[in-house]
Amino acid sequence: MRVATPPSPGQNGRAGHAPSAPSAPWCCAWLGRTPAGYRRIHGELLVLGIEVAASTVWEILNEAGIDPAPERTSTTWAEFLRSQADALLACDFFETVTLTGARLYVLAVIEHANRRVRVLGATAHPTSTWAKNLVMDLEDAGYRARFMIRDRDGKFATLFDAVLKHAGIDVVLSGVRMPRMNSIMERWVQTCRRELLDRTLIWNQRHLLHALKEFEDFYNSHRPHQGIANARPLYPLPAQVADPNKIARLDIRRRDRLGGILHEYQHAA
Repeated sequence: MRVATPPSPGQNGRAGHAPSAPSAPWCCAWLGRTPAGYRRIHGELLVLGIEVAASTVWEILNEAGIDPAPERTSTTWAEFLRSQADALLACDFFETVTLTGARLYVLAVIEHANRRVRVLGATAHPTSTWAKNLVMDLEDAGYRARFMIRDRDGKFATLFDAVLKHAGIDVVLSGVRMPRMNSIMERWVQTCRRELLDRTLIWNQRHLLHALKEFEDFYNSHRPHQGIANARPLYPLPAQVADPNKIARLDIRRRDRLGGILHEYQHAA
């Protein structure tokens, strides 16, 4: 059996390590703030003329509480969504059926930063020209975004992406059968179905658009959202009631919308 011999001590007293300059720990910690592994940092130090062993860089980073492993260079999808939230829109098609059996397709867009949603339109025949006009309406409304997340639905024609490109918006396609990549939009569609469409008998396209616009206004102006600390997309949380006398004499009124399907609560005037 072969027995490995222990490494000889270096000049700095640590076994197997080349001597490091006094400023090497500071340089390692400073470079460690960038998304790079310890070997990349070791190379950067050599370029700067600072001779230090790669294992020493690893130890310095570890002692400073910085992960020296190269895995920390990876960026997850969730991190991308958080870092680019102010520049992100997401859209999706979903369908519903009227009382006469007609199938209607709805196109909606949501802003990642504040969860504001906009129902662009509904039609029985989602052609490329129809989608193009809706995207142009979105641009006219003053939306400023760099990316649009969408799935690979065939109803998104090439013309749809071309119009977005002309507006300076890059299309980001979600993966095949990976709805979580567009989870914020998918969650809104589920909310719309659960709180509105599953509880409403839709007569025709006009009735559908009326109901969706009411729900859009309710969602943006009144409904609290956990993803933004229970604020509303268009309004921040109000100042909390701290006066015990006011709390003891609360007068809350309910306003029903769409025949009682949606409820808004507010203080009496």
